[in-house]
Amino acid sequence: MTAPAFNRNFKPEYGQVDELSPLIRRVVAKNPNPFTFTGTGVYLIGRGDVAVIDPGPTMDEHLDAIEGALGSDEQITRVIVTHTHSDHTAGVAKLVARTGARTYGFGPHGEVPKEDPLDKISFDEYFTPEEKAKIDKEWAEMPDELKREGPDTSFVPDVALADGDLVEADGWTVEAVHTPGHTSNHLCYALTDEAVLFTGDHVMGWATSVISPPDGDLFDYMNSLRKLLGRSQDARYWPTHGPAIDSPQTYVQSFIDHRLEREAQIIEALKPGPSTIKAIVPGIYAEVDKRLWRAAANSVYSHLLAMHRDGRARSDGEPSLTATWSLA
Repeated sequence: MTAPAFNRNFKPEYGQVDELSPLIRRVVAKNPNPFTFTGTGVYLIGRGDVAVIDPGPTMDEHLDAIEGALGSDEQITRVIVTHTHSDHTAGVAKLVARTGARTYGFGPHGEVPKEDPLDKISFDEYFTPEEKAKIDKEWAEMPDELKREGPDTSFVPDVALADGDLVEADGWTVEAVHTPGHTSNHLCYALTDEAVLFTGDHVMGWATSVISPPDGDLFDYMNSLRKLLGRSQDARYWPTHGPAIDSPQTYVQSFIDHRLEREAQIIEALKPGPSTIKAIVPGIYAEVDKRLWRAAANSVYSHLLAMHRDGRARSDGEPSLTATWSLA
């Protein structure tokens, strides 16, 4: 399996402000885990009249660091959201209460999975007792405000943005670029003044994005990647997790190629006969942290749903995470 050229050489100083360019500052939240890498990178855009992209978690010390990045004559007037996962949006309400800023985003979160205990996959048997004990200890020691993961269904923006809409202030302009796939409401933001794109979780430098149905959609994700290929004006990407991405069009093409290779692996896994997602994941994600296998199962499911939609795969009954799948 050929992986994109990930860059995991990123060690932030939590609570410190990084001056990235004349218009961009960043504060990284101390919420590292297998899904957030080293934590949520919060971007401050502009000088004087400042926008915050994805405030991150609710921890007071983190929100203090965001406000501490401001000069004495600066104010946060806008909070801009890429998408509604809690590691991006949990801190929105607290930051708005502190600053009075207006919120901007595509809209509320889309459909969330039904709570069906029979439609869940566990890979617990693949963990040694020592690994399981270590994971349980890390969870027990994690602050309560960081234990909330996944969809944030509470966020509704004050200002709903569509593809191409602008958010403007004195000295900077941000353009919304709708990139559904990771979530249906995912937006990237182009800072036209500096020819950069804030990519949220759509394109990250340290890993690929998880596509979790029903809100995550592989067809949409692939189309959104191809959309970014056509944006030659974006010279650099700033993702929410990890370092900057240079040569972004080449990198995006590697993401497209990677997804096509994953699909080919799934097809190979089904050639001997019907199988389940639980049986497929350990084989094709052997090189991936086992703590991410449940998320990987959702991505495999998104591939199979796409193949089901175009007639190349079928399931025994209604398509589901726990169904038995075969090639059509």
